[in-house]
Amino acid sequence: MGASLSLVPLIDYFARREFLAAGLRPHSVTLPYPDGGDGGSTATCTVHYWAPAGEPRLPPLLLIHGFGPRATWQWRCQVGPLSRQFHVIVPDLLGFGGSSWDSPSAPPPSEATQAAALAALLDSVEGLKGKRVAVAGTSYGGFVAYWLARAAGPRRVGPVVIASSDLLKTAADDRAFLKRAGEGWRGAHELLLPAEPAAMRRLMEMAVYRPPPAMMTPDFVLRDFIQKLFMDNREQLAHLFKGITVGTDKFQVTPLPQEVLIVWGEHDQLFPVEKAYAIQSSLDGKARVEIIKKTGHAPQLEDPARFNNIVLDFLMAADPACAHGSSL
Repeated sequence: MGASLSLVPLIDYFARREFLAAGLRPHSVTLPYPDGGDGGSTATCTVHYWAPAGEPRLPPLLLIHGFGPRATWQWRCQVGPLSRQFHVIVPDLLGFGGSSWDSPSAPPPSEATQAAALAALLDSVEGLKGKRVAVAGTSYGGFVAYWLARAAGPRRVGPVVIASSDLLKTAADDRAFLKRAGEGWRGAHELLLPAEPAAMRRLMEMAVYRPPPAMMTPDFVLRDFIQKLFMDNREQLAHLFKGITVGTDKFQVTPLPQEVLIVWGEHDQLFPVEKAYAIQSSLDGKARVEIIKKTGHAPQLEDPARFNNIVLDFLMAADPACAHGSSL
């Protein structure tokens, strides 16, 4: 009986219901793959996203998910409150959910590739071409949000929210992460792309301030999560992992001209909280930092009311157009 029980469809149902209740609907668009492939001219990608139907009547806000669970899971607590003030767009990044690319010869998508695909997506959405968009990204999505803001510039991208996202991550940080995880792990990928219940359980323990007790997460439940979240598209996720450029000379953090908010969980064990202040310093000390107590790597899920209030206050203060409900 236990082996046939799956919580994933149930979580999917409730997450999708939050999106639908907020007025968002699923869409997809086919675009040129930003890095080419197959000669550089024919490769395409499909980007799946959630957004309200029709032209925006509110300022647009792009929410970018991180590595791991689906975008609907990661932003399910935000779409309702934020959609009252914003035209919310929630894409699946390339290689996640319903987004993919069709060229086996294309290089793995880097943060720059993901950002370029999102810029093309925004230009393709009805009523958004050329409009200024606020952006928020969590974890890996923060890497993409930073790159999009820098590449597109302040005329295209407005206020930026970087949540639980170590833009300054290095190989030394990866080694420190493995040390915090304990002995027996060969690399960060073993935990971030878990293949066994032990790895999934340890990842949950490190990612959440109050992880569920072991009796609530038996191995068969964790195996089901692993199968549906990490195994069905594992080859593509591993390919994506290789495309990450944070910590290399391809990802240099420089100050942004936009207003920036940095949000962090006080007890984040994936990216320790002191990195929030290091990033603030790298952005010329101008970014606002908010630390949410009693949360880990996903404060938007662990204390959504606090997270939403912080983000809304920042966006309203950063751009008065948001407070008046007019287009950015």
